[in-house]
Amino acid sequence: MSNFTRSKVTNITNPEDDSIVSNDFSTSLGALILGLVFLLGVPGNLFIVWSILARIRRRSVTTLLILNLACADGFLMALTIVFVIYLAKQTWIFGDPMCKVLFYLCNANMYASIFLITLMSVHRLVAVVFPKKVMVVASRKIVRRVLVCMWVLVMLFALPSLIFRDVREDYDERKKIRLVCAPNHTLPRHVRFQYALETVSGFILPYAVIITSYVLILRRLRQTKFRRKVRSENLILAIVVTFGLFWLPYHVINMIQVAAEWYDDNSPTKHKLDHIWKSSRAVTSALAFISSCANPVLYTFAGKSYIKQNGFAFMARLFEGTSLDSGVNKKSRSGQAENMALSEANSTNNTVSAVKNGT
Repeated sequence: MSNFTRSKVTNITNPEDDSIVSNDFSTSLGALILGLVFLLGVPGNLFIVWSILARIRRRSVTTLLILNLACADGFLMALTIVFVIYLAKQTWIFGDPMCKVLFYLCNANMYASIFLITLMSVHRLVAVVFPKKVMVVASRKIVRRVLVCMWVLVMLFALPSLIFRDVREDYDERKKIRLVCAPNHTLPRHVRFQYALETVSGFILPYAVIITSYVLILRRLRQTKFRRKVRSENLILAIVVTFGLFWLPYHVINMIQVAAEWYDDNSPTKHKLDHIWKSSRAVTSALAFISSCANPVLYTFAGKSYIKQNGFAFMARLFEGTSLDSGVNKKSRSGQAENMALSEANSTNNTVSAVKNGT
């Protein structure tokens, strides 16, 4: 008996016997979204990487985090062409190893993106709210160690997507055999474990840290001498809302799928919940991909005021303005940190104004 035949027999009792390519409308829309994401995200993130590596000599903590985020997002964007082909053909043609590895890398990118955005938020919090500690806890050496630990955690958290996925035979609406790269959860608790882990550790907890950080930052900025000039509310709200809009639908579908596994197979509620997540998984996954190409667009609008003066170096000029740890004044550590915190507040104002001018 072949591997695909064994998968097909096993699939009779598999609660996920319908794949994400079982709905024509959802599949077509998902392919369209991913195609646009590929065309925008790959050159956008490559430009960010080039700007940082070729144009910036002294890289701040913020710049290092942006570089890691752009590398992760750019790599993911390069993989989208595979999923466009998968959704367009509605059959998996790349083999079982590629099925496991590609979805593992996508899941790892999800964790990497949100963890890096969270680190940016915490770094900004330390710089603005605790300026005297920024030189100690946010040095580039410490940040590099934190990044190494973060990537190790990312690889570990993404393991379920490597374990619980394979290629198997399925039937389309015309009863024609096709190959699908789909989850292979054989027990309901496997579904609950994987998707609850993704949502809690990859969305709820980091998102709570991000919101808390920016609330504390706003409270601190309103107490500084730049109080009348601070308009950070709009920029911070845009960052938080944009991230939530792209990722919330994906994690809602995760929770719907988890909830469905608590009901009996013959329950009408289970059938309704299964229909919802099966028909929506492709679109919500494609929307989540958009978050990886949104940052270059945001940076472009934020740095629009530099384009005329700096040309293709405008992105580097924008990132240089975010530097918090490249102090050049020969003052005491505490005084230097305080100046950098005020510089961060001023930089935030300039960025907000640039975003408004760009829009």
